[in-house]
Amino acid sequence: MVEVKGLDESIADKIGVLVQKSGGFDLIKELEDSDLGSNKIAAAGLKDLRLLLEYCELFGCLNRVSFDLSLARGLDYYTGSIFEAVLAAGPKGVSVGSVAGGGRYDNLVGMFAPKGRSIPCVGVSLGIERLFSIMEKRLENVRTSSIQVLVASGQKGLLKERMKILQCLWEGDLNAEMLYKANPKLLSQFQHAETEGIPVIVIIGESELAENKVKLRDLVTREETLVDRARLVEEVRELLRRKETREEESV
Repeated sequence: MVEVKGLDESIADKIGVLVQKSGGFDLIKELEDSDLGSNKIAAAGLKDLRLLLEYCELFGCLNRVSFDLSLARGLDYYTGSIFEAVLAAGPKGVSVGSVAGGGRYDNLVGMFAPKGRSIPCVGVSLGIERLFSIMEKRLENVRTSSIQVLVASGQKGLLKERMKILQCLWEGDLNAEMLYKANPKLLSQFQHAETEGIPVIVIIGESELAENKVKLRDLVTREETLVDRARLVEEVRELLRRKETREEESV
């Protein structure tokens, strides 16, 4: 700024401090009480921003808005507030930064209007490629089936037991299915769950049958848990709830 714009070093230092600030009503109050508040143009801008934040508060979105003094756009034609929309990525999400930006430009359209009259305008541009990258990332976790549970067995002669468990899950209002072959291979059943995106597998075998228990398998983590058949529906619901929480945190 000193070399290119010819600003005094003390002024450049003040600007350097200002552009590091961000906040809300507290920052606006701080600026209004500073030397900046005595400037007519700056005071008008701060007044507009205070009104904007008041409207955001009324609409319940103030927690998503930050007044950031480092933001700068098109100084040649913007005449008021400017803004950028930034994706807040989850712990495992992809961060792509700004996905939209725009602002107020009252004089731009007026250049093409009869007699050059002022036409108030606000415009925004979207980062299409960045939005597509976000959508593609989220679509990786989209399931292709509404089925929540697959009932499986790796041993022969357990068709009726699988059917009993299936009926129990249906009565518990869970979307469940099984392969209707009499003795399907366990690997084939796992592959079916993988292909269809079925998140939970209930496994029954001779040892589980003898103990009146079943195994729950998480399709993603491949963790298996032995649970009582009497608590099957509750345990499946809890496992589904935990998986849903993990998926939400990864977005």
